[in-house]
Amino acid sequence: MAWLVLGYLISYIPYVMLLKTLVLEMSGAAAGPVDGLVLLPAAALGQLAVMPLLLVLSGWWRYARPGGPAPGRGEAALPPYGPVLAAGFFASLVVGTTTLAFTFTGTSVLLVLLLMRGGVLAISPLVDKVRGRHVTRSAWAALLCSLAAVLVALGGVRDHHLALPALLCLGVYLVGYVARFDLMSRVAKTGSHATDRRYFAVEHAAAPVFLVLLLAAGALAGHPALRTGFTSFLATPHAWTAAAVGVAYEVLFVFGTLIYLDRRALTWCVPANRCASLVSGLAAAYALHHLAGTPTPTGGELLALVLVVAAVAALSAPALAGLRAPAGRTGQVVFVCGNNTSRSPLAEHIARHEAARRKAAGRAGAPRFTSAGLHVAPAARRHRDPMSPYARAALESLGVHSARRRARCHRARPLTADLCRRSAVVYCMTGAQRDEVLALAPGTAARVLCLDPHGDIPNPAGQPPEVYLDCARRIRTAIRRRLLDAGGGGLHGGTPEAA
Repeated sequence: MAWLVLGYLISYIPYVMLLKTLVLEMSGAAAGPVDGLVLLPAAALGQLAVMPLLLVLSGWWRYARPGGPAPGRGEAALPPYGPVLAAGFFASLVVGTTTLAFTFTGTSVLLVLLLMRGGVLAISPLVDKVRGRHVTRSAWAALLCSLAAVLVALGGVRDHHLALPALLCLGVYLVGYVARFDLMSRVAKTGSHATDRRYFAVEHAAAPVFLVLLLAAGALAGHPALRTGFTSFLATPHAWTAAAVGVAYEVLFVFGTLIYLDRRALTWCVPANRCASLVSGLAAAYALHHLAGTPTPTGGELLALVLVVAAVAALSAPALAGLRAPAGRTGQVVFVCGNNTSRSPLAEHIARHEAARRKAAGRAGAPRFTSAGLHVAPAARRHRDPMSPYARAALESLGVHSARRRARCHRARPLTADLCRRSAVVYCMTGAQRDEVLALAPGTAARVLCLDPHGDIPNPAGQPPEVYLDCARRIRTAIRRRLLDAGGGGLHGGTPEAA
């Protein structure tokens, strides 16, 4: 991760300086403000031109084709093209609005970065709350710091006539990021090289194509600035500089995407990305002051920068705590579902039964198994729900008779962050549940996996007994595969990439 953050920081500086210098030169030549939409087509074409080169040099273009490298055994399945192409569309909105935001006259480099970075930091806990995920107090603190930073930064805007287009640009930028993060979390961020590289290659190829198509559609619809950008502007010397802006963005786009694709939670990746861009923006602002005579950041902007750094620290605090926490010291394996009444207790008892069979056959010993639910209220044990009768019957049908007494005494158990951090591995029944666990216990992504890497295990609740039996059989198959991947030594010995 460190080299990615460093690469992002270094590549952001030439991008910002090229773009702001171009805007200053064109404004001076035109004796007035420049419409940033005129520059966007050339920048988008520059990015589109260099994108295939980077994919070929990296060799990752092979992951984009249907017959490309496949995931290893036990790893997450390749993401379908549809969601990744959709992510590419939303990424194109981010790319276009980022470049456009830096072209507004009267707004400094640091102000633009503060608004965009503070906005992304602010939406993280809000999106989690809307999706019913656990939001820590530090995340709410980050939200307050981010909102304060945005308000302070807006208070220093020198030209308030530009507030509306700038805010509109910011709104599209944030919408693009929200949708992109949602899609990325659903189909990538697994730690599997084949899966994540498929996502990277397809999204990376799609984003500049979508951006050029969107801009071309606007030009064909009659937008004067976009028409100029695709026609007369391309014949000017400034077009080459604008294309260089696109090339520079393509480089930082590579580093930024790879940071987000790190399998750790977004509450770790987002602060790393945002902090790097703020540092590079601050460096670019002072460099432009010395080279081009632009104003230095105002006191309000520097105060807002401090607030955003505080938000970064607050948002990443749980992840840092998770990294310091001892991982798997207890050798315990936890199975997780929603209510801890069907799937996860089935997995717990089946895993215990399978491990006992292997131990009796002279194979290595097994870890301790338990289960918990994400949506179990923290009530007294006697008031919690028992294991479903159909689930207990499914255990009997599979011959897991040793679990008879434990299954009768089972009571739903709420999942806690401490339980996640103390366990060697946490197996979830669905990808959405894995996201909830990572929100509850940031920094544990390496050991929070989906039990079946090939797809979600649906909830049999409310279905006839045969559905419970089918569910139990699928869980048994997944557990046996995990035991085999671990060499028979226990589920915690499997591949951490299989998320």
